[in-house]
Amino acid sequence: MYSSSPADAPVVREPLHAPVAHLIRGGVVEGIHYGSVVVLGADGQVQFQLGDIEAAFYPRSALKPVQAVAMLRSGLPLDGELLSLAAASHSGEERHLAGTRRILELAGLGADDLRNVPDMPYDPAVRDTWVREGRLPDRLAQNCSGKHAAMLWTAQLNGWSLADYLDPAHPLQQAVAQAVEDLTGQHAAHVTVDGCGAPLFAISLHGLARAAARITTAAPGTPEARVADAMREHAEMASGSARDVAALMRAVPGLLAKDGFEGVQVAALPDGRAIAVKIADGADRARVPVAAAALARAGVDPALLTAFAGEPLLGGGEPVGCVRPVRALDPVPLTACA
Repeated sequence: MYSSSPADAPVVREPLHAPVAHLIRGGVVEGIHYGSVVVLGADGQVQFQLGDIEAAFYPRSALKPVQAVAMLRSGLPLDGELLSLAAASHSGEERHLAGTRRILELAGLGADDLRNVPDMPYDPAVRDTWVREGRLPDRLAQNCSGKHAAMLWTAQLNGWSLADYLDPAHPLQQAVAQAVEDLTGQHAAHVTVDGCGAPLFAISLHGLARAAARITTAAPGTPEARVADAMREHAEMASGSARDVAALMRAVPGLLAKDGFEGVQVAALPDGRAIAVKIADGADRARVPVAAAALARAGVDPALLTAFAGEPLLGGGEPVGCVRPVRALDPVPLTACA
């Protein structure tokens, strides 16, 4: 545990976001993505910030590593690829569905016990195949099914009720709330419902980065270190074989990274350097290059990050521009922009 007295909850307000990326077409700024960015040094101090890093916001699935820590603290006996899946926003590949079934089997439960929403696979190619085969939305295919299966097993192991495991008052979700406060170092400002049905906690972007740093710097064998190890060693289980988050963890040695809906990204290195990004309009096309620029700010070798500088903007099928982080964040751009 890191703190018995978390700081006050972040303020609920309209975030004071700032420009974080420009959409450049033919050398002209065509559009602007607003958002916020924080970079922490190995000492935990803020090295760089842009926008509003202290306002309350929803980290969405970027909080899943913290939820996984809470489950391990409550006795969940997972490691390796199944633990990575428990912290995943998976793509719906067969490996993810099989892993979720395995967790449920270990718990003596079935897919009917899941309370996440039925959905199609998240990965577009996997989803297209699913549709061609005439398959319907399914709880196993939904990107949070691994987390939900692990939640069910955690509840069962502790003798807690299963049907209401998503209730914020349930002992499991109370354990998650405690882990959120412990790792972020602050009380949650608000609790609502995430897309999958699980409780969602409003924290600050600064708190999210702090949580990631505490996970990656934890002592070997602790729940935090087990989650970090599992996600880094089985990056494709934590996301998918074609996902940028998995590619980023493969590209940067020791990096733990997790994305979340609505343009959220968090990442941390083993020495505690960490970044967190929120894109105000939720655009992934800005999330990836802004996160790469933030990692370069944190001291990651830019040569490792050029593949994440953003897809080119096309005109007539030819590159005519890009989404480029603002100069304040990225004074020496990772790649040239037309």
